[in-house]
Amino acid sequence: MSGTRPSGLPGTIPHWIGGRAAGSADGRTFDVTDPVSNRVYARAAAGSRTEVDRAVAAARAAFPIWSRLSNRTRATTLNRIADEVEARCEELAQFESFDTGLPITRARGQARRAAENFRYFADVIVSLGEEAFRQGDEQFSYVVRSPVGVAGLITPWNTSFMLESWKLAPALAAGCTLVLKPAEWTPLSAGLWPQILSAAGLPDGAVNIVHGIGEEAGQALVDHPEVPLISFTGSTDTGRHIVRSSAAHLKSTSMELGGKSPVIVFADADLEAALDSVVFGVFSLNGERCTAGSRVLVQQPVYEAFTRRLAERAERVKVGAPADPATEVGALVHPEHYARVLDHVETGTKEARLVAGGRRPDHLPEGNYLQPTVFADVSRDARSFQEEIFGPVVAVAPFEDEAEAVELANATQYGLAAYIWTSNLKRGHRIAHAVESGMVWVNSHNVRDLRTPFGGVKSSGLGREGGAHSIDFYTESKIVHVALGDVHTPRFGTGVLA
Repeated sequence: MSGTRPSGLPGTIPHWIGGRAAGSADGRTFDVTDPVSNRVYARAAAGSRTEVDRAVAAARAAFPIWSRLSNRTRATTLNRIADEVEARCEELAQFESFDTGLPITRARGQARRAAENFRYFADVIVSLGEEAFRQGDEQFSYVVRSPVGVAGLITPWNTSFMLESWKLAPALAAGCTLVLKPAEWTPLSAGLWPQILSAAGLPDGAVNIVHGIGEEAGQALVDHPEVPLISFTGSTDTGRHIVRSSAAHLKSTSMELGGKSPVIVFADADLEAALDSVVFGVFSLNGERCTAGSRVLVQQPVYEAFTRRLAERAERVKVGAPADPATEVGALVHPEHYARVLDHVETGTKEARLVAGGRRPDHLPEGNYLQPTVFADVSRDARSFQEEIFGPVVAVAPFEDEAEAVELANATQYGLAAYIWTSNLKRGHRIAHAVESGMVWVNSHNVRDLRTPFGGVKSSGLGREGGAHSIDFYTESKIVHVALGDVHTPRFGTGVLA
């Protein structure tokens, strides 16, 4: 089955440097395919150190202009960007769905959220006050924030446009200029940023986009001595490499990395609500989400019944063409990723009990499709329990009591999100505090407040973004101390110590 091709698709996707479209100096490009047919539909400019150098120079040239604007003026521009995103929501959703394989209904939601990210950070930068400290009548101290400079942003292929907005909005709000390196598998929607940002009146060079392979264009951005910070979302292995490379220039890094998030379902939970949350949490966005609840831990008294119902729901999830509004799970993003997920499924059949999915749907003979897959009786040392699969695959395991639930929840290298289902709120709080995770939801399914910190512990990342935490990352804080009266300093060298 061929993908539904949106109108207006470009044949080429250029860089955007200094407010102008640009090819690579050496003329190199790379193929861009859609995940339904895996056929090439466009070619993107393949950036190298040359293009990154040009982009950083353009960002540095624009920095004095953008950074000196008042917070209110920058916020006004961010709101205009949100207006432009909203005006293009349907086009963005169609491009994103075609390029990534996301169901169109999910892609529309991501486009709306991208606009909200800009509106939210416009509000943050206007309302955020500085800290001030008074030491009696003797001294007054206050904090001044300054934008760090040129920010390097490296974004992933899942929910591409929204996650680009999640980094672009706070960086611009803080007064930084930037270079964005989008994921090479999904560059299509990033190609709409030039139209959006120009229409909103953003100064040329404030945002620059360099497409290319991570090992070349991404590495050049990480290594550039005039890019003092890197914000990265992606795999843990790549994150570790970026942190090592960044150490040479003592760069600040924000790393949102992998996850293998547990869902803990106690016997006293609202099992219907928990089931809905589990099915949506691991299978929505094709399972290609960092916060997916991909390990479901169920208390023994309800384990068999809950697992059976989960398998039944997984078999009924509608897998289909991303452009079909009835589709719940679309095509996985790329043949390489699809092969990796299938390899996990094959291993899982040898390690655990396959109770749903694990196969290509019969009605979809081509494309990167997988029926949502459920493994039961998964041991803690199984690959499907320990490794991030990043697809519509879930591992289910039983537990006896609170202590075992916490032990199993913490038994991986990851610590991004966790979900707890129980009618005992005291227990919910106890487990929430005991689970090693940057974010925990109790009787909730990943509903986020943009003011809250987002990030993980252990191998799930470094730092926090969201709300004021994002502004902290993109700014330097300077403390200014001012004497309010006479200064009484010990007079060394005078022979009088009083």
